Amino acid sequence: MTKKVLVTEKLAQAGLDRLAEKGLQVDVKLKMSTDELIEAIPDYDALVVRSATHVTREVIAAASKLRIIGRAGVGVDNVDVEAATEAGIIVCNAPTSNIVSAAEQTMCLMLACARNTAQANASMHAGEWSRGKFCGSELYEKTLAIFGLGRIGGLVAERARAFGMHLVGYDPYCSPERAEQLGVALYDNMEELLPLADFITVHLPKTDETIGMFGPEQYAAMKDGVILVNVARGGIYNVDSLADFLAAGKIGAAGIDVFEDEPCTQSPLHEFPNAILTPHLGAYTYEAQRRAGVQIADYIAAGLEGSVVPTALNMAPVPPEVMDAVGPYVPACQMMGSMLAQLGGEVPK
Repeated sequence: MTKKVLVTEKLAQAGLDRLAEKGLQVDVKLKMSTDELIEAIPDYDALVVRSATHVTREVIAAASKLRIIGRAGVGVDNVDVEAATEAGIIVCNAPTSNIVSAAEQTMCLMLACARNTAQANASMHAGEWSRGKFCGSELYEKTLAIFGLGRIGGLVAERARAFGMHLVGYDPYCSPERAEQLGVALYDNMEELLPLADFITVHLPKTDETIGMFGPEQYAAMKDGVILVNVARGGIYNVDSLADFLAAGKIGAAGIDVFEDEPCTQSPLHEFPNAILTPHLGAYTYEAQRRAGVQIADYIAAGLEGSVVPTALNMAPVPPEVMDAVGPYVPACQMMGSMLAQLGGEVPK
């Protein structure tokens, strides 16, 4: 029987085509309410979502056939991973699909904040020529503090180094060897780092430790005129106090691409011209969308075939170098296991 995949948000056509090539029936049903999803999900073997669909415990409880949930992107804040694990459902994502796009959006916001690009553009469209109001700053020889030196943070470090920036960083999970390779001076605590930075960017997951990680105490410790950027997750910067420090001039500018509650059309930052706000565009490039669609399609197909899903989040993680070595042999091992089960008739000891 043909396995069925439900896609609840816009997926690149290349991803849909890849699912079809794998012999799967694909149904695209956009903008489903939670009740509609609960009603529909019992018919499907796999579910593909992005960030807007909330896969709650109630949805998972109704998913009698579901074997795998694929998030065409990085974060899975909208999926109840614990409930999925209890139900024996794999949850996977496409963590490398948008890393270049997110790193480039970070550099874009840093430059826009430093050079008053958005304000100058608005002035020009208003029929003005007010060059004197928009004198900016260079990135060259400025100090950039990177919080989180994972995939995206590492790409930002590479790009910032090309601009001639001095790099410092904080990441308790980053080895000194990796930091040295990236050209980042690694610090053990935030307090020493904050006063050094002309620019600060965060590339951290949304966890209990990172939500509200930057608040009044941290803002007060920063250098006057510092520029803050967030292309990671909403809530890492405390927005209310960030607005206060923008108003006081302590923080020179902020480039914010992500918000705690999205879509966000009103916030304390909306009134400040030196707060450059974008509607979660970090991963929103044609290239990233295509990569996310194709990658998640391959992982969904693998999961439904009973093969290894490299990015499964509720299985023991396998390092990439191990997967590269072992992955090609998995189908052969599965076939031999199937043959052995038929020949032996009982579980071997």
